[in-house]
Amino acid sequence: MKIDKNSITFHWLILIFLAFIWGSSFILMKKGIESFSFFQVGAMRIFISFLALLPVAVIRIKKLKKENIKTYIIVGLIGNFLPAILFTKAETEISSTLAGMLNSLTPLFTLLLGVFFYNTPSTKTKFAGVLIGLIGAVLLIGGKSLNFSGGENIFGLFIIIATLFYGINSQEIKNHLKNIDSISIAAFSFMFIGPFAGVSLLFTDFGKAINSPDFTDSLISIIILALVNSTIATVIFNYLISKTSAIFSSSVTYIIPFFSTIWGLFFGERIFIYQIFAMILIFAGIYLINKPKLLVKNEQSINVL
Repeated sequence: MKIDKNSITFHWLILIFLAFIWGSSFILMKKGIESFSFFQVGAMRIFISFLALLPVAVIRIKKLKKENIKTYIIVGLIGNFLPAILFTKAETEISSTLAGMLNSLTPLFTLLLGVFFYNTPSTKTKFAGVLIGLIGAVLLIGGKSLNFSGGENIFGLFIIIATLFYGINSQEIKNHLKNIDSISIAAFSFMFIGPFAGVSLLFTDFGKAINSPDFTDSLISIIILALVNSTIATVIFNYLISKTSAIFSSSVTYIIPFFSTIWGLFFGERIFIYQIFAMILIFAGIYLINKPKLLVKNEQSINVL
């Protein structure tokens, strides 16, 4: 049976598979910080991915164009390195389940960035979706009491920043690297940021991690995180962006909470009613953002630039 790689069904299958991979990222990060520091987990993730993709970058070096170097650096730094650090920092205080839920804000930022900075037209319905989704996010990071004065709520803001960076990453790839194949994008972006991640690890102390009883499990988790959840998943995500849109591709984060919640429950994490309600609000916002054009064809188009 021949598979139509341009069909919407095929794209949705890729999206779900990608969500399954990335849905396990949060529990893997949680396992990694049991022995290593949050910075070590993030930097090791990037450095191992860099080593895995280095042969590809070397082989394809002739495809590297000078005018794309700036974008590759942005994708490597903003789309990979900084989010890897921010997520692991957040998970020192919050559950992997909550981290997965907050990650679903990525498409909201992708839309806003597209309208305000990348000349992407939008509609009132989409902006209503953004507002509803943000209300859900406020409830998630605020908790039952909506208290933002400290505790784990503040650490949720690290993930908010990371999702903003993911939005920039999606728009940069779609607008500036749309004619580059997904493997080359991943290889070159890690090529520019990987050495920095490796050098930065030399200034950290691995003594505590090595002496930890969970050292082996933590190390294996980081290796899986790097090779599968960063290297392979990044290639798949870049491919999806090239074949669809930045908004559709970033919609993977809507499905991720389902898988991250399952992983979290499996490892003994709790989920609260207010979190479920907040996710319903986020999903409602997501629906409005991705509402079929035929249903909103009479709405006014909004284009800031």
